Amino acid sequence: MAGQAMIKSAPYDSAAFGMPAWEIAEYTAATLAAADGMPGLQTIKVEPLADKALLQRHGFHYCDTLLATRAGAARLRPVAPRAGLTIARIDAGHADAAAALAICHGAFAHGRFHRDYQLPRAGADVRYDNWLRQLLAAGNVWGLYADGLLSGFIGHSGACLVLHAVAAECRGQGLAKHWWHLAASELFAAGHAEVTSSISAANVAIMNLYASLGFAFDHPQDVYHRIVPQAKEPT
Repeated sequence: MAGQAMIKSAPYDSAAFGMPAWEIAEYTAATLAAADGMPGLQTIKVEPLADKALLQRHGFHYCDTLLATRAGAARLRPVAPRAGLTIARIDAGHADAAAALAICHGAFAHGRFHRDYQLPRAGADVRYDNWLRQLLAAGNVWGLYADGLLSGFIGHSGACLVLHAVAAECRGQGLAKHWWHLAASELFAAGHAEVTSSISAANVAIMNLYASLGFAFDHPQDVYHRIVPQAKEPT
């Protein structure tokens, strides 16, 4: 069917919400028409100034706006070292892996899964928990330590910071910029020319954090969801 090649399975979303899940990579009438016949949770990302009439006709609803953020080594602003704040690699077999998962669970409120009124919060929490498990299994997580105590984590894929959280008791104290600076410096030292991330425009705290470190923002994308019901069997 025309357009179906631009619809990809999203197995991690499917595992979290107990239904088929799909990522739609092309915003065209043909692709959305093809997706009409594919039951489950569907996600599409479109330019903010795109005409949304087609999305509305097909029953999509707005969930989030994502911003790309990036910085090269020359843009990264210096941060004075703070005693007791360190980062260290942790993986699935590390003694602090369970503590990282405990910090992760329920820590996210700004993302598209939590903001979608059609999705259960419990499933949204599981989506991020599973993502952290995958990053731990790959050895792509830094634990964030304050005086030797695990106080958060930063997961990455290559030079992209993809999942991060700070323990509730450590927020609002100006600690995160030190940990993020350490993580970015590690990636630059490993030979990466640029560190990137993608954040929700609703998450003002993390936007301010990246801005304070010299990161620039670009490439906004509006994220839309819909749930296509399973066709009923004829009676």
